[in-house]
Amino acid sequence: MKESNFGKRYKQLGDRLSKLSEVTKHDKGEHKEAWTLAHSFLDLEGAFRKFLDEYLPRLENSHLSDEEVNDLLLDIGEDFRHIIYHLNDPEFFRYLGTKKDSN
Repeated sequence: MKESNFGKRYKQLGDRLSKLSEVTKHDKGEHKEAWTLAHSFLDLEGAFRKFLDEYLPRLENSHLSDEEVNDLLLDIGEDFRHIIYHLNDPEFFRYLGTKKDSN
């Protein structure tokens, strides 16, 4: 995604979401939930596209060695870590319970 396209889409999403009281009720001080959601959605889009367009086809490639498959799984895991971050970051979605307790 081109940076200018990201900025335009980020502004459009943030502006749209900032009109919803269900979203803005999560605002605290400098934190504006609409902008957190907008950023998360756009980053998630990129991560999901990468998984679908790059990782999954490579994983299905029968010509990869076991070592290459293992390396690919580690790369996928790191991107999943990024996805989990963007699922946990917005207060709006905390009800999903994706965040593990530290206990």
